[in-house]
Amino acid sequence: MDRDEIAEYVRRCQQLIESSPQMDEENTKVKLVQPFLELLGWDLYSTEVALEYTIPMASGSTHVDYALLVGDSPVVFVEAKPVRSALTDDEIQQLRSYMRQELDVDWGVLTNGKSFEVLTKNRAGNGGEEVSVVRFDLDDLAENPDVLELLTKESIRSGKSDEIAAQVAETNRAIRYLRENEDSVTEAVADAVENEVGELTISLDEQSREFVQNLASVLEEQRHFVSEEHSSQSSQSERSEQSEIGSTDGPDNPDDIEPIENRVAGTIARADIDGDPDAKVAVFPTRESGLPFLKENEAWGFVRVGSEFDYVAMYVTGDVREVRYIARADEVVAPDEADLMREPLNYKDRAKIAEDKRVVTFETGSLYELEDPIPYESKYPQGLRYTTLGELRNAETTDDML
Repeated sequence: MDRDEIAEYVRRCQQLIESSPQMDEENTKVKLVQPFLELLGWDLYSTEVALEYTIPMASGSTHVDYALLVGDSPVVFVEAKPVRSALTDDEIQQLRSYMRQELDVDWGVLTNGKSFEVLTKNRAGNGGEEVSVVRFDLDDLAENPDVLELLTKESIRSGKSDEIAAQVAETNRAIRYLRENEDSVTEAVADAVENEVGELTISLDEQSREFVQNLASVLEEQRHFVSEEHSSQSSQSERSEQSEIGSTDGPDNPDDIEPIENRVAGTIARADIDGDPDAKVAVFPTRESGLPFLKENEAWGFVRVGSEFDYVAMYVTGDVREVRYIARADEVVAPDEADLMREPLNYKDRAKIAEDKRVVTFETGSLYELEDPIPYESKYPQGLRYTTLGELRNAETTDDML
């Protein structure tokens, strides 16, 4: 897909949303969703796109906002919601029920113009149950334009989308298993190493946990949404980050939230950061919407951490795409034990605050914005990654520290 065309689409939509954050559903469809379908190669002024497509249901009939057709058969359902509302589980379930009524519809998209949830039927298991294959936000497309390859008319018609979805689903399964079974996998890795080499003088459990966490992050970074043809023509360094967006880590602040108090102490050059070059730095990603949490709490939250570290660095995604903040770590505590400016549920949905999610507090007065932030090249942290203070000081791009 044409990256310049995608960038222009993102820029135009961001301007529309900024100027009209309470946009209703009809305007969302015309100004945001229909241009999205055209970006994917679907012709709105032909028979391949049907508006208000009728779906027979057990209790009568209903309509889905858009049906994308190949020949006479619908293959993709698109359901639109207004910009001003968040996508809910009930709406996802509604789209699933629509897809269930049409045997040929293997794909579904739920969107409010700025967030997107893509569903597909899992033919390989679960009896063809509709499962979420990817979530992404409008801002993420600037960094991950290849995610759209999944839904282009060409990919849908050729069957390439099914191949990509199968690859993504398998990778998602591995990532989910590592995340949900981190303790048992960590123990298995530690036991395997000890059985092979015997007892070591280092904390084998800590190193094994870091290995498992990094493995999950690497899998996230390696998740491909591009066709084999594109992959063969592009080296790893030439491809932008291709991954599922929408990690359950970090706060879920509304885009327009403002920090109650800005506790950033000031700016600092990387060379002036005190500390041992070998000091361990935990690098977390955040969208710009997560910065109010960072600034008002002098902390980072709702994350899984497995080993001790000395500093926290924040990589800001979206249009920023750079490591922009640094702080000295203080404590790792449960969300209810953290001295936050707001209640935890004001930052994060209860369902996403797992028992093992923690808040990392910073030493008072240690949160700084970098005068010389580290720009993205081809690597960035999908989840928690580690580096050293020396590597952070000397890095010219993110590739030098990750």
